[in-house]
Amino acid sequence: MRRAAPDPRIEVQRREPIPNEIDPVIEALVNDIIAKVADKWTMLILEALDEHGTLRFTQLGKAVGRISQKMLTQTVRQMERDGLVRRTVHPVIPPHVDYTLTPLGQSLGAAFCGVWIWAETHHGEIERARRAFAAGEAHDVSACAEGS
Repeated sequence: MRRAAPDPRIEVQRREPIPNEIDPVIEALVNDIIAKVADKWTMLILEALDEHGTLRFTQLGKAVGRISQKMLTQTVRQMERDGLVRRTVHPVIPPHVDYTLTPLGQSLGAAFCGVWIWAETHHGEIERARRAFAAGEAHDVSACAEGS
């Protein structure tokens, strides 16, 4: 995923103190979005559209790779419902459909970029922890971090 410039609105909120009470509506939305974004197909579609721009359905399937037509249809419909993707049907014969990221979808890609950077930054620590775990050693994250 391409590195994206931080969203200034998010950066302002990041600097504010953590609220004492959590809005249950926001908490439910966050849980719902995390469940969808944690789905690998959503992230792969997001990445393909971010990288290639507007794609036809079959092009999108090829860009994502190893996704069934049914799963691609379900995922892009859900993304369209959430406002992440814009679906355009062209009235030609035979008809064709294009998908493109909306600004909201682009901003989600920028947010995911932070996870990508985190993974790049901590790759070595994670690999050391995994090797230690596989070897049956006590799993002490701080010990793994010291070896960085």
